Amino acid sequence: MSTRGTSRANGSLPQTKICQFKLVLLGDMAVGKSSLVLRFVKGQFDEFQETTIGAAFLAQSVCLDDTTVKFEIWDTAGQERYHSLAPMYYRGAQAAIVVFDITKPETFERAKAWVKELQRQASPNIVIALAGNKADLADKRLVDYEEAQTYAEDTGLLFMETSAKTAMNVNELFLAIAKKMPKTDSQNPTHAARHRGVNLQDPDAQSTRSCCGN
Repeated sequence: MSTRGTSRANGSLPQTKICQFKLVLLGDMAVGKSSLVLRFVKGQFDEFQETTIGAAFLAQSVCLDDTTVKFEIWDTAGQERYHSLAPMYYRGAQAAIVVFDITKPETFERAKAWVKELQRQASPNIVIALAGNKADLADKRLVDYEEAQTYAEDTGLLFMETSAKTAMNVNELFLAIAKKMPKTDSQNPTHAARHRGVNLQDPDAQSTRSCCGN
């Protein structure tokens, strides 16, 4: 499965450039991080998703006009005992999704702590998105949409409420992140040297499937 961005209207078929970026998910346990990734990557939802131990890795691509953005996704465990491992996963990441549960205010406060840690210790140009998950439980909401939105605006974050269960805004969230990623070396002179955001059609680069062919 893949997520397609805007299409070209003139019917031309330019060579697709493929860029690769590391993305990490952070947040308290049971907020739905793994479910969001499963929905995005496989289009599935498991009501009884097993707890992540350490971290899990998946990959998925998004098509944007003449560019395919491939995300290397690290889904980290939310349990406190794994917190010390988190820097190993967000180090070098170009994007992060910090997830909270709109029915549990304490997970929103924990999300704020993750954002502060990322802004202090992660890559200076990291794109951070805040996801208020479990929007399908709006009747049990304890975190106001406006409160989270204001916090995101004040902190310079992308923000969407999502539901891994219904798929609400899941693809849209990853698409919004993809649109903010640098697509050329001139925008991010270091990413080519770090082997992220490279053109994977180079014969020396690793092979990958175009998102449009998945």
